[in-house]
Amino acid sequence: MLKKILLGSALTLATGGLVMGTSAYSYLKTGFHSLQDSLKDQIPIEVEIKRARELIGDLKPEIASNLKMIAREEVELIKLQREVAAKQASVTKSKDSILKLKEDLQSGVRYVTYQGKKYSIDQVRQDLSDRFKHHQTLEATSEKLLKILDARERNLVAARRKLDEMLSAKRELEVQVENLQARLTMVQVAQTGSKFAFDESALGQVRQSLDEIATRIDVAEKLANGLEQIGSVPVEPTANSEDLIEKISDYFQQDTSGTSASAELDHLAEIPR
Repeated sequence: MLKKILLGSALTLATGGLVMGTSAYSYLKTGFHSLQDSLKDQIPIEVEIKRARELIGDLKPEIASNLKMIAREEVELIKLQREVAAKQASVTKSKDSILKLKEDLQSGVRYVTYQGKKYSIDQVRQDLSDRFKHHQTLEATSEKLLKILDARERNLVAARRKLDEMLSAKRELEVQVENLQARLTMVQVAQTGSKFAFDESALGQVRQSLDEIATRIDVAEKLANGLEQIGSVPVEPTANSEDLIEKISDYFQQDTSGTSASAELDHLAEIPR
């Protein structure tokens, strides 16, 4: 069954390719990329941030390995520097010996004495020839070692710079991840706050209902009071305007007389005895 499905899919693709030519591949490629982007958008942001942290963590072994290689190279360069210094000292010593033999050979004497031992000019000439060949080889070796030392020192400087750049980039990436985490946390807090949605329309309905009840009670009270007054004989005396005027006059007259009496008492208190 699986073979039939695969065969059918292959035939469909082949037919589409024959009919649409290169456009079919373009459509398939676009569809694949769209599907890939859609699937990636479905991945939670927390998972993406965790993955970024893991990728940054994966840099640690490589950084540690480079640190170890740099430390080893530093040790090797110290050895090479010593070797180059020794070779250069040997070259200098060989040169001094060759120049001394050359000077004795040019003196015209038949024999020369070195450290209490006598040598003929032919022996000096042969020794000088051998020494000169050895000196040339020694000098070439010293120059090669010096070039190797220079190249390895430059490589070490470049490696240190590259390591510093990697460490700096790692720290920058860590800061970016923490910033993204902080932003995501703020979004989550905002989303959590928006979940507490209070339906104030229910409160409005309650207030409206209470207001309607109060209105009905007010109407009922007015109706009750009106019914009590309808058909009853008013026996209470009505207020006369003349009585009101007399009350006001009496009130203010009393206030005036009280004020006069108080002033009289104050005057008597001021009379010297």
